[in-house]
Amino acid sequence: MQGFRTFSTRFRAPLAIYLVCASVYVAMLGARRFEHTPDDHFAHLAQSFLHGRLDQGGDPPGTNDWACYDRVEHGACPNGVFRFPPELADRYRWYVSFPPVPAVVMMPAVAAFGVDLPDRLFWALVAGLGPMSVFLLLRRARELGVSGRSAEDDLLLTFLFAFGSVFFFVAVQGTVWFAAHVTLVPLLSLFLAASLGARRPIVAGLALGLCFLTRPSTCVFAFFFLAEALRVSRAAKSDESPEDELGPLDRLVRFLRPVSLREALPKLALFALPCLVAIGLAMAMNRARFEDPFEFGHEYLQIVWRTRIEKWGLFNYHYVGKNLAIFLAGLPWLSRNAPHVVISAHGLALWVTTPAVLFVLFPKRVTPEMRALGLAVLFAAVFDLMYQNSGWIQFGYRFALDYFPGLILLLALGGRRFDATFRVLAAYALVVNTYGAVTFDRVPSAYFVDGRQDVFFQPDGS
Repeated sequence: MQGFRTFSTRFRAPLAIYLVCASVYVAMLGARRFEHTPDDHFAHLAQSFLHGRLDQGGDPPGTNDWACYDRVEHGACPNGVFRFPPELADRYRWYVSFPPVPAVVMMPAVAAFGVDLPDRLFWALVAGLGPMSVFLLLRRARELGVSGRSAEDDLLLTFLFAFGSVFFFVAVQGTVWFAAHVTLVPLLSLFLAASLGARRPIVAGLALGLCFLTRPSTCVFAFFFLAEALRVSRAAKSDESPEDELGPLDRLVRFLRPVSLREALPKLALFALPCLVAIGLAMAMNRARFEDPFEFGHEYLQIVWRTRIEKWGLFNYHYVGKNLAIFLAGLPWLSRNAPHVVISAHGLALWVTTPAVLFVLFPKRVTPEMRALGLAVLFAAVFDLMYQNSGWIQFGYRFALDYFPGLILLLALGGRRFDATFRVLAAYALVVNTYGAVTFDRVPSAYFVDGRQDVFFQPDGS
């Protein structure tokens, strides 16, 4: 009985957070609550899995971001063609090239309600797990003594994430691109919680493996677990020169010298095992679909800008300038004409939608956990900045959700007081992101969509 009371007390707050957030997300859907979205790739992939196949078994149900593979020429299908004669169905096969974990999440619902289930409602309900998992991550850090925050501070950060970040508009969409982010956040939060002090290596490895099979750019977070495993396996510090007198390489050598491999290697092995299984599954799936274990399928998308992928690849320094411009300088456009404020479909900069994250740059203290986590977040951000698009079409820079739980944890660990300035910025973020959740994909006049993705800033003549 006592154990049940402890369990009940411990999960009362997370459950309440889930119910509040999921209820708001569902309410925000409005009349779209029972709609089935046109870009329902994960529902169709779930149906394929249920029927024991990887391809769609025929032509795709739409024309947006479907991958087609020519099994005779061993390459991409003719671009811009979405219907082939039935006798060519075995030659031209259609696939969902997006990583599969969100489809696995949908499989029970698709099995029960069919491929035309109300997927907006489904993903809004799943989205409630995101803020709940962020709260559990913050509580875990507090209980381990890594964070000195109060429970009230944790709630403030949780609701900043839930309603004051791009997660808000993402949670109420339901389409394939946003469903992946909704799926990722609980997995990444679980990974970070399990990685603190490298206390749960198998859980951390499993969570990161699932992250990789949801959003591959998160694979770089393996660095955080590696750094934590090495840190907790170090012997007592020796009396050497102060760190501020050492260069970066000398600091690394000083950090590694006392590491006990006998303690670190078992943790790293347990962490690596589920990660390798996830990589193996991805490679096997890639080989079965595209005859290449390293080909995920995005290069076979039937899209207008496939030529740039063929020239520059999916990831390249070539894309950094464009993506960095959106990440740092995506601003709303102001006009004398209604609706007076217009947002480019490339989206708003991260600091515009959630300016409170700038506090990450000015911590009151810097701990070893923060150094490792900060580098992991930076690696993930650079990975996304090298990707072939900016996240288009979006209200705000949605790729930040690939590391946003890490930013929230950094805010908690930084120790800077959440003063009036922080709270004003949080309130501003609530207003801005509520506007995004209400208008995105519902008020076309509030967004500028350039079909060729060439217009990033307001033209002089507009």
